[in-house]
Amino acid sequence: MMKWVFGLMLLLSVVFGIFTGNTPGLTESALNSCVEAVELFLYLIGGMCMWGGFMRIAEKAGLTAKLAAVFRPLFVILFPGLDPKCKAYGLICMNVAANVLGLGNAATPIGLNAMHELEIEGKKASLDETIASRHMIVFIVLNTASITLIPQTAATLRLKHGSLSPFDIFPAVVVTSVIALAAGLAVALIFNAAGNRKGNR
Repeated sequence: MMKWVFGLMLLLSVVFGIFTGNTPGLTESALNSCVEAVELFLYLIGGMCMWGGFMRIAEKAGLTAKLAAVFRPLFVILFPGLDPKCKAYGLICMNVAANVLGLGNAATPIGLNAMHELEIEGKKASLDETIASRHMIVFIVLNTASITLIPQTAATLRLKHGSLSPFDIFPAVVVTSVIALAAGLAVALIFNAAGNRKGNR
């Protein structure tokens, strides 16, 4: 779907550039955007590698189990029936920890592995493979609207563009992430409960 959206935006840019006689500006903007994209990639890659490596070390050092113990009271409610000793549980903990630190890019590969492990757990429970399980849906919400205590990526971008106080967005980030997470989990759990009642009829 998104490829069609971006493709349409690109086409409209070219069409409007031609009809408004601003073709040189269009060309210059396209070239500058390519350069800026590469510069942004290089600017962010260092932090991504560092935190991604840290997460890998934490996993190998057994910190996953300690994180699982910290998050267990919450996850017992959010993921009922999920074995705390399974690999998916540990990956979910690492994903939440990465998101709390504001490392959305580092959390992505962990999240993908977590979804794969949740799919495996679903197969063990003989769930329908064509339908996302309750655990998958809750995890997606938890990953997408996770509470962020250290907006590392946003602060890095603000610093790159000249902000003198890149972390002054901290209060707004915490408030909005808490509200988004609460709303997302409420909707997911309400629809899950409604689906269960409908299935039991």
